[in-house]
Amino acid sequence: MFRLTQSLLIQNVTIVNNDEIKGNLDIYIENGKIKKIGIQLNFTADEKIDGSNHYLFPGYIDMHIHGSAGKDTMDATPEALHTMAKSLVKEGTTSYLATTMTQSSGEIEDALRNLAVFKSAENEAEIIGVHVEGPFISKKRAGAQPLQNIVPPTIEQFKHWQQLSGNRIKEVTVAPEVEGGFGLVEELAKQGIVVSIGHSDATFDDMQKAVSLGAKQGTHLYNQMRPFHHREPGVVGGTLLLPEIKAEIIVDFVHAHPQAVNLAYKMKGAENIILITDSMRAKGVPFGDYDLGGQLVHVSEKGAHLTNGALAGSVLTMDAAVRNMKKATNCTLQELVAMSSSNAAKQLNLKGKGKIKEQYDADLILLDQDLAIQKTIKNGKVIFG
Repeated sequence: MFRLTQSLLIQNVTIVNNDEIKGNLDIYIENGKIKKIGIQLNFTADEKIDGSNHYLFPGYIDMHIHGSAGKDTMDATPEALHTMAKSLVKEGTTSYLATTMTQSSGEIEDALRNLAVFKSAENEAEIIGVHVEGPFISKKRAGAQPLQNIVPPTIEQFKHWQQLSGNRIKEVTVAPEVEGGFGLVEELAKQGIVVSIGHSDATFDDMQKAVSLGAKQGTHLYNQMRPFHHREPGVVGGTLLLPEIKAEIIVDFVHAHPQAVNLAYKMKGAENIILITDSMRAKGVPFGDYDLGGQLVHVSEKGAHLTNGALAGSVLTMDAAVRNMKKATNCTLQELVAMSSSNAAKQLNLKGKGKIKEQYDADLILLDQDLAIQKTIKNGKVIFG
């Protein structure tokens, strides 16, 4: 239930950050900010929560999500975005990048115009920007991105789209090796936008060049990227080996085997991994047939697939991704915070998010010992649980 709360006191909770874990603490929140963290705080609050035997994490930040609850970013309506944002708080996501996909220029522009003026409601996850995934990608690694809409990147096209979005584009997935790709990588990096290499057939040399120009992320590691070969490490090899690159991973055990996830964890370290869902509109609704960019997607317990068998995003939730990561790697709780929140906050240069610290935003999740969401708190208000 959603409750308006101006002040909140969480007592006797174990606070987990990416760099430390401390038990039996109280945290006092006022007007959306963390005001004080300490032992047995003596504050009068509008609401109190007993955090005994629970963990408090920073709210999850999902940098790559297309849809949820039957709606998609590309629907280009306020109602679709509100429905998505409201559903995400159930999985502990408090902030996300609304992600577009390869469609006609007109359809992408409709989505960007809608995002430019959209404001999240108090009881919803916050859209902190836009991730443009396609159409500046490789036809050889299209996956579920429609081939007919893939186009060579131009700086002019991007600038037009950024203007339409109200400067909300924070990340762009690019295949650097395509015509105009390296030029776009360089321009995006100059503008402080996260350049993520994905849907790409780049060689290892191409990867190194892209990194030298400012690329710093890999889109959904292992999927729709030139695979590792001992004579050509490709995009997978580059993502795993180049320290400048942070790796997005969809940890649903459909997009990557548990041991492939473990390999990435051992190669990159938790500080260079970002958990994402890449979820489509079928997340949180019954199995069946759904639309993705005008394509039929069949969703079952085996995942989301096009009729040709290609994976078409996921129905993964962030809380499940976190539990799966723990299962695959036996990582620490602090490392889970890094991979689900603080790394994304650093990539996106988000001030006041990704950490439980005085004067930071009170975007928090209360978890039980099994890492199941008990409450989601956004701007100091309990909006789920």
